[in-house]
Amino acid sequence: MQAVEQITSPDWLTAPTTSAVLKAVSNAGGDIKIVGGAVRDLILGRPVGDLDMATTLPPDAVMAALEKAAIKAVATGLSHGTVTAIVAGRPYEITTLRADIETDGRHAKVAFTNDWLTDASRRDFTINALYLDADGWLFDPFDGRHDAAAGRIRFIGDAGHRLGEDILRLLRFYRFHAGYGRGAADAAGRAACRAAAAGLRRLSGERLQAELVKLLSAAGAAAVAADMATDEIWPYLDLGGVDTDRLGHLINLERLENSDPIRRLAALCQEPAAAAARLRLSNQQRRRLMAIGDAPPIDPGSTPKALRAALYTLGRQTVIDRLMITQATSPGTTADYQSARQFAAQWAIPELPISGADITALGVAEGAMIGQLLRAVETWWRDHDFQPDHAACHRHLEGLLAANKVR
Repeated sequence: MQAVEQITSPDWLTAPTTSAVLKAVSNAGGDIKIVGGAVRDLILGRPVGDLDMATTLPPDAVMAALEKAAIKAVATGLSHGTVTAIVAGRPYEITTLRADIETDGRHAKVAFTNDWLTDASRRDFTINALYLDADGWLFDPFDGRHDAAAGRIRFIGDAGHRLGEDILRLLRFYRFHAGYGRGAADAAGRAACRAAAAGLRRLSGERLQAELVKLLSAAGAAAVAADMATDEIWPYLDLGGVDTDRLGHLINLERLENSDPIRRLAALCQEPAAAAARLRLSNQQRRRLMAIGDAPPIDPGSTPKALRAALYTLGRQTVIDRLMITQATSPGTTADYQSARQFAAQWAIPELPISGADITALGVAEGAMIGQLLRAVETWWRDHDFQPDHAACHRHLEGLLAANKVR
């Protein structure tokens, strides 16, 4: 595999931590290069996150080389050739060059190799088969740099074959177009995805969730979600009904707010319980999704008193989420929605002025009665627009006790 050009080395390539890992492997006789997303994002002028590396050394030799250089080595995936080096707290994944020799649409059995083109050929898209050595030489066997510059997501080799190796690549195709694509998505890629879509039902909920969250977080999520509807992809994800128009309206609204993948999921999915189950959401994620998507809308024209009650009962985030979903469902005048969201963001949610200690001080024994009395005072306090202070709440509590003769 021949280099195509030398580029100015970025700071992260020449950083002492990166150099230490590269030198440790090369000193042991291995050829090592940065691969994939970091190289792609460097070419595009985007922020670079994790640094993944590929090498000709087998994983046991990588472990030995790192240990010889006094670098912490973690065997994170030896069967697939992956070792993680940790230098000054920063992880570097190092994977031995490999070929996929047996695939079942989800997992692959691999054979290690020292051939760079073989390793590049097993990757999904041309923009991810980019390599950069320690001296800044770029290796690009499938013209991925030009595809990246053009915003073109293109499978390496036959798209159908790539999808047959790992059906998750179908969602990655749409996700990468949402994040890196410009214009219409590659027609051959879309056709292959349509033909292979039924295989998505074999994906675990965890893998599906991870990929879908990334897709929904991308800048081009609205257009890509609509493409997926046109390509009849959504039914095979078993999320229940989807509303890509509502998702698009929500994303337009998010120019005024931070984007949020769970809120976007709530806008997309018409059956949040089905989506939560299929995606194996955490309890926290599920509660939030249900609070947004499986509840009555909040009227942006509500009185300040009603909005305050909603904020106290539901919480700030849920009220803002529901207001945005309501507006995305019925797009129209924005003044009321903006005013309501601003109010929701700024109002200081108060705490109930009394506590269980106030009740026990009046002689009520520990037990269920304390909770019942607290809830009764809280309801009265909320109905009075949170205006009663501690003294007023205490008087109301005393009145409840007197009326019920409970001590």
